[in-house]
Amino acid sequence: MPCIARTSRLALAASAASLALLVTACGGSGSDASGPGGGKPVTLTFWSATAGAKETADAFNKTHTDIKVKFSMVPAGPEGVTKLSNAVKGGNAPDVATMDYSALPEYASEGNLEDLTSSSGDLVKKEFPEAVQSLVNLGGSTWAVPFDVTPIQLFYRKDLFKKHGVDVPTTWAEYRTAAEKIHAGDPDVTITNFGGGDPALLSGLAWQAGARWYGTNGDAWKVNIDDAASRKVAAYWDKLLADGLASKTPLWGEGETKERATGKVATIIGAAWSAGNFPVSYPDSKGKWGIAPLPTWDGKPSTGMYGGTSYIVPKGSEHTEAAAEFIKWVTTEPEAMTARLSSLKTPSSALPANEGMRATAAKQFDSSYFGDQDVYAVAGQAADTIVPGWTWGPVQQQVTSVQMAAGGDHTKMLSSGQAKGESAVTDRGLKLDK
Repeated sequence: MPCIARTSRLALAASAASLALLVTACGGSGSDASGPGGGKPVTLTFWSATAGAKETADAFNKTHTDIKVKFSMVPAGPEGVTKLSNAVKGGNAPDVATMDYSALPEYASEGNLEDLTSSSGDLVKKEFPEAVQSLVNLGGSTWAVPFDVTPIQLFYRKDLFKKHGVDVPTTWAEYRTAAEKIHAGDPDVTITNFGGGDPALLSGLAWQAGARWYGTNGDAWKVNIDDAASRKVAAYWDKLLADGLASKTPLWGEGETKERATGKVATIIGAAWSAGNFPVSYPDSKGKWGIAPLPTWDGKPSTGMYGGTSYIVPKGSEHTEAAAEFIKWVTTEPEAMTARLSSLKTPSSALPANEGMRATAAKQFDSSYFGDQDVYAVAGQAADTIVPGWTWGPVQQQVTSVQMAAGGDHTKMLSSGQAKGESAVTDRGLKLDK
């Protein structure tokens, strides 16, 4: 029977690259009764909400005889995490699943993940960039393997910038100046959509500004969501919104898409994966959009991340070695990327965290929409400027929920997130460093 973990409280030691986590009391990893090469084929169950995951599993099955993967599509976001949590508690979790980076510390600290240090630790260290290593290596252990890296970038309307005599901004001060000039020239156009509040985007912009929302001091968690760097970011965007320079139309809605498709906004703050949405959502704007590095506060290249996915082995798997082999293949083997991308009905610009996979991904993407700008080269350069050292905390999902309820007031998103983060840490019986 798989060991259903109870959470034990251990000291949380901080380092530059990782935060210590609560680890499971039963320890260890599941065993492979019939591991690779150990007799009859191992059958792995694989849950994911990511597009192309089924086709990737099918491609693996065609090229491997000792391991077979049975795929199931699950809901994305919190609903999918809840489904997985219930499966772990019930002792019927899958052997492999995908999970957002922001959910990893919370999920691991509740004892819901197998420790992958022995099976995948060296892989993560050798094959993935430092900026994403800190998202999966927590407390000296490896809890997941990265799939993609998601640097925030600036997408801009080349025709609107030319019409209003605006250069591509390299700093946030220049970005506001561009917003003022464009809006003065055409009051119907704003610099971007930024209404409604998007906690994931706010955190990525705070990340770029030098914020560290979570940390540890001895055996206590530090919650720093409402810090000076984050407040600078929030005040900047709240001011743009208040002055009518940024659109208050909520992100992720039909209104947002209409404004972007009809030239009512001059830029989009997005991530590497955003590029794939443009040909589908704004087909009539082909050739009008360009991609540039995200403006910075000091003029030095830097960015944060916006989203991102990793591969995990949920607690209770009896085939962790086989799971690790499948995860290695799907995150580092170009054939896996070919299978994933060739199956999609719409283009994907997801930037693989493993650099060896990027050339394969780039071949699958038609860059003509962006005037033959090398989308993957630009994203790869942005990835190299991600500020290292960011880690998520053990209560981020709860923080996200209250931030989404803040009504698009970014300053309030920080204060409410800070309050919820502190209370959630103590509610879980963890020590809080005030």
